Order: sequence, then structure tokens, then C-alpha cells
Amino acid sequence: MNSSHSLTIHPAGGFSAELTVPGDKSISHRAAIIAGLANGPSRVSNYLPSEDCLNTLRAMESLGVAYEAIDTNQYGPTEIIIHGTSMSLSSPSKVIDCGNSGTGMRLLAGILAGQDFESTLTGDASLCSRPMERIIRPLEGMGAHLEATGDKEGCAPLIFRGRSLAPVRYVMPVASAQVKSAVLFAGLFADGTTSVEQPATTRDHTERMLTYFGIRIGCKENEISIEGGQTPQACDLDIPGDISSAAFWLVAAAANKNSSLTLRGVGLNPTRTAVLNVLLRMGAQIGHSVTTEGNGEPAGDLEVHGSELQGTEISGREIPNLIDEIPILGVAGALAQGTTCIRDAAELRVKESDRIRTVVENLQAMGANVREHDDGMTIEGGAQLRGANLDCFGDHRIAMAFSVAGLFADGETNIRNTECIATSYPGFEDDFSKVCGRRI
Repeated sequence: MNSSHSLTIHPAGGFSAELTVPGDKSISHRAAIIAGLANGPSRVSNYLPSEDCLNTLRAMESLGVAYEAIDTNQYGPTEIIIHGTSMSLSSPSKVIDCGNSGTGMRLLAGILAGQDFESTLTGDASLCSRPMERIIRPLEGMGAHLEATGDKEGCAPLIFRGRSLAPVRYVMPVASAQVKSAVLFAGLFADGTTSVEQPATTRDHTERMLTYFGIRIGCKENEISIEGGQTPQACDLDIPGDISSAAFWLVAAAANKNSSLTLRGVGLNPTRTAVLNVLLRMGAQIGHSVTTEGNGEPAGDLEVHGSELQGTEISGREIPNLIDEIPILGVAGALAQGTTCIRDAAELRVKESDRIRTVVENLQAMGANVREHDDGMTIEGGAQLRGANLDCFGDHRIAMAFSVAGLFADGETNIRNTECIATSYPGFEDDFSKVCGRRI
């Protein structure tokens, strides 16, 4: 980012571009953890060198997992060999810092709950204000000795004191891939069969990757089970591009009638493509084709041609698989004709920012007609956006979503505190230039 940690966006006309987005953030976190538990060296390609994923890699290193960088870019390692410990982690010499990553903290909690040593997970001020009760509850149900010591109840730092785990059948009250994954990871260290029942389908990267690494997983309707005592088998893994990162460019192209865009090698896991379904419902012209099923994760190319978008309703069972994309879909709603209503998304209140409030406030500042609800928002599309001075509130997805909004606004859009983009999308500015033909 530039020295003032801000971005200045100018309106853009049509564009024609081709892009490869960085590796998937969710899969990169899981690769660092599962490969670190495996029985030998695993080569991981297209690892995302974002601050969040590098913190997870460093966390595993502090637990005795060695790794070496085979290839790097200006942001960090993109191809690494991770030397697994055969499920034998070591006591860390210091507190483990997860930075801004809720995913990293919740997944690592599942691993640390079953160790015979004491450890502590912490993070930045934002992460230490985000609720962790929903992982604490099932892990304590397995016998974990876990204490949340943050200033706010149920928040990090989290202290784990070594305790053997018993298997559990956990019925999740709210659909969450992170909670599901934490319980399944803990189940690897329990004596017996641990199962998780989810109220709605959530992203299944953990199940796919565990299976790819040779772990036997049971799947029956919405219940996933795992037998304790198994060891992941080391293997090579190629991480597809992140569809959540691709979503910003999908909207930038889909809402601009004079634009076309090709995105290469994007992950097309069915539990992550709800954003495509919503945009297609809005009238977006998007074609996609799966070119590989390797690593247990389908991937392929996306082709987008600009058109006039129409408002839609986004709610119910599709929300868990859309939660990261709702900020940019809120922008899409403002650019569409008609009404877009987003409901059942109260979880957005406890992300890196209160994403309901930050999307509503920034859209209103740009002249959009938006009403805030407890669990979402209603956007009356069609108003011409205007440039504005915005704050992204330290939230990477808000910063990137409103960078796209600025392309459609009259005048200049300035976004403050954009250093946070590096937590998930290092190189965003470079890709912005490739797509739009100008620096920001």
C-alpha cells in the first residue's frame, strides 16, 4: 500500500482483461495445518502469501512444523514444502499470534484443544473483540480445558491447558464451516468417532482436504464424522484461485456493459459458487468451465461480459456460503436496477468490521438509497453513485468492495486505512491496474 494507507479511485470506462487471482485463503489455512500434521513432506503450490495465511504458517512452525520456501513473490512464499510431524506437535515457546485471522484462530483452536501442553492464541485488537464462544462450547464438550481471557466475554486470548479429548456428536446451532472444522480437527485427537451435524451446507474444504490426505471421513446428509487416531498422509497440493477474491472483478465486469473479463484457474467448489448463482440471477453474463478436479477441489475459468444487472433477494440457506461476498454483492445491488434485499446475515455484524453497518454507511455516503436491518439491508438500485471520502474500518473486504464501487462513481473516491487488504489479497492494487488499465 502507499505511505498514507489509502486508495484513490477514479471512474473507469469499459475494459477487456485476463487475470489469475491468488490462491484460495480458506484452502491455504487448511493446507498449512493438515500438511503440518501429516507423516512427511508435502509440497504446497499457489499458497496465498497474505498476512492471515502467513500467520497460520508461522503458528504451525511454532508448534514444531518446519517448512521451506521453494518459490516466493514480493509478498512471501507461494510454493512451500511443509514437513509434517506425524500428529506430534511441540509445545510453543511463546504466545501464538493469529493477527487478524478468525479462520486461523478457530481452526488452530481445534488442533490445540487436544494437545498435552499449554498454549495461547491471540490476535490483533479486531480479532480479540470477535466472539469465540461457538468454538469454545463444542471443544469444552469434548473435554478441552479452554479459557477465554479477553477484555470482552468469550474473546481471545484463548488459553489451552493440555487435556485428552473424548469424542462428541455436536449439533451446530448456526451453520459455520469454521466451527465444523475446529470440531473435526479436535476429533483427530479424540479416542473414538466425533461427528458434526450442520443445519445447512457450509464450505467443505476441510472434508475435501482431509480426504485428499488419506483421512477417512463419513458423510451422511448433513452429518460429517471422523475417527480419531488417524494420521494424514503427506502429498502434493495445488491450491486453486480464490473465488472470494475473484468476486470483486466479477462485479466490476458484470455491471459494466462495455467490459469483458476472463479469470483463470478459479476454485469452483460447489459450496463456494453461490456468488455466481446470485450474479447470474441478477442477469450477469458469466460462463464457467471446470478444467481440473485435482486435489479434491474443482477449478476452472470464468468469462464475464458486462450487462445490466437487476436486483434480487439474498437470504436463507445460501447465506453461509456467501458470507464473504456480501459486501461486494451490496455494491452490485447499488449498481443494479430495482431492489436488492439481503437478510439472514446477522453474522456480518461480528466480522472484521460490522459489515452490515459499514456497507450501508459507505453506500449511503456515495448516494445510494439503502436501509439497514438487524440482519442485512435493502438497497434501491439505479441511483448514480458519487465519489466520496470513505473509511474501510480496517476491513479488507470493505476496502476492496468500495474500490470497485469507485469505478462507477462520478468523481474521485478516496478510501482510508486500506493496509488491511494485505490480510487476504496482497497484490490487489496490481490486479486492479491489470483489470482497469490504471494505477490506484
